[in-house]
Amino acid sequence: MAKVKTAFFCKNCGTQYSKWQGQCHACKEWNTIAEEVLQNPKTKNWNPSPATQNATPVPIHEVSENQQPRLRTGDSELDRVLGGGIVPGSLVLLAGEPGVGKSTLLLQLALQVKYPTLYVSGEESLTQIKLRSNRMEEENEHCYLLNETNVEQILVQVNKLKPKLLIVDSVQTLQTEVIDSGAGSVSQVRECTSALQRFAKQMHIPVLLVGHITKDGMIAGPKILEHMVDVVLHFEGDRNYMYRILRTPKNRFGSTAELGIYEMQSKGLRIVQNPSELLISTNSSQLSGHAIAATLEGMRPMLIECQALVSSAVYGTPQRSSTGFNVKRLNMLLAVLEKRAGFKLGAKDVFLNLAGGIRIDDPALDLAVAAAILSSSLDVAIPEKYCFAAEVGLSGELRNVPRIEQRIQEAEKLGFTTLVVAQKNTMPASKLKVIALDNIRDLVELLF
Repeated sequence: MAKVKTAFFCKNCGTQYSKWQGQCHACKEWNTIAEEVLQNPKTKNWNPSPATQNATPVPIHEVSENQQPRLRTGDSELDRVLGGGIVPGSLVLLAGEPGVGKSTLLLQLALQVKYPTLYVSGEESLTQIKLRSNRMEEENEHCYLLNETNVEQILVQVNKLKPKLLIVDSVQTLQTEVIDSGAGSVSQVRECTSALQRFAKQMHIPVLLVGHITKDGMIAGPKILEHMVDVVLHFEGDRNYMYRILRTPKNRFGSTAELGIYEMQSKGLRIVQNPSELLISTNSSQLSGHAIAATLEGMRPMLIECQALVSSAVYGTPQRSSTGFNVKRLNMLLAVLEKRAGFKLGAKDVFLNLAGGIRIDDPALDLAVAAAILSSSLDVAIPEKYCFAAEVGLSGELRNVPRIEQRIQEAEKLGFTTLVVAQKNTMPASKLKVIALDNIRDLVELLF
C-alpha cells in the first residue's frame, strides 16, 4: 500500500514546508502552519476537459486582436467595475464579510441575465435559494440551480448544460477527489480554484467565485488564490447601514479605480445611480460641524457630507475616532490646524464621520474635514451651499486635486453655489463660484 503524502502549509499565504515550524518565513505570521494531505494515491488526477493541442510559439504580429464581446450583466454598477462586462473565460472572485450580500448580488445577477446561467451553491439548499429569489420578485427560465460541493461533479454538469456563466458559492466549500484534506483547507482551495481556472480558459465560460474573508479583512485561504483569479471584487458595507460598496483591487481587463454603490432593500440590492443625493443631509445646513466634500472615486464624482464633533476631553487622554476616513490622516490634519492655524486641539476629543457609512480615500477630503473640525470647534455653521475640494499639506498649504471639472459639474447638478479649492487649480468656465485659497489660514478667514 502506497504511503499517503503530507506536507505543511501556511494558512495565511500558502507557503509549503517539509516540517512544522512556529513562524512562516514568507508572511512572518505565527501559528499558521498546519499539516495537510497532499494527494490520495488511489485517486487519479481528473482533467475537466479534453486535452488541448500542444502549444507552439507564435510571433506577436500574427496574434489576432479580435476580442470576444463581453457578457453584459444587466447591472450597470457591476459592469462599470468589471470594465464593461464579464470577459468570457475569466475567473472572478467576489469577497466580503458574512451577511453583506454577496449571495444576493450573484443570485440577482443570475436572474437578470438573458443567457443560460448555472448557480452552484455549497452553503444553501435549493429551497433557500428559491425563497430568496421569490423575495426579489424576479424569474428567469434560463437560471439553473445546483447543490453540490464536489468539483468533478460540478464540471460534469457544466459540460452537459453548456451555460454561458457559472457561479459558485463558495470556493471554501468545494472539494476535489484529488486531495484528501477537508473543505476550506489551503490545498483544497488551491486545487479547486486551479481546476475551475483550467475549465474556464479551455471552455471560454466565465466563472464567478464567492470567497469568505478572515477577521482581519483578508480573503480566506492561500494568498495564491488572489494571484490565480483574473478579477478580485470586494463587497463592503456595514450591516447597520443600507449602502454597499463594490470595489476591485485587481482587474486584468479594466481599471481598478472604479466603484459601484448599492442600497440593500428587502427585495434585494438596488443600484444607486446618484449617490450624492443620498449622502448629503437636507437638514444640516444650519448646524456646526458639517461640511460637504467634492470627491472622486474612480471616474465617478460625488459629494459626501463630513460630520465632525469637537469637545473637551473628559477622561484625560483625548480621543481620536474616525468612521470612513483614515484616522492617521485625521491626526495629521489636527496637527496642521494646531501648528499652522493656531487652534488648540491637543486637549480636545475629535470625532469624525462620513455620512452613509461610506469609506473614501480621496485626498480632496482634507479641506472639507478641516472645515468641519473648525466649524465644530468654534460652533459656527458653514455657509449654505458651500463645498470643498483640496488637499492639505504639512505646512498648511492647499494642494490642487485632479479632474476639477467633474467635481464642479457634480456640485452644479446638486444646486451648490460655491466651491472652495486650492490656488493652483486651473478653473474651467462655469456658473459655479470658485474660491481659490493658498493655505489653511485663508480658510479660517473666509469661513469664520
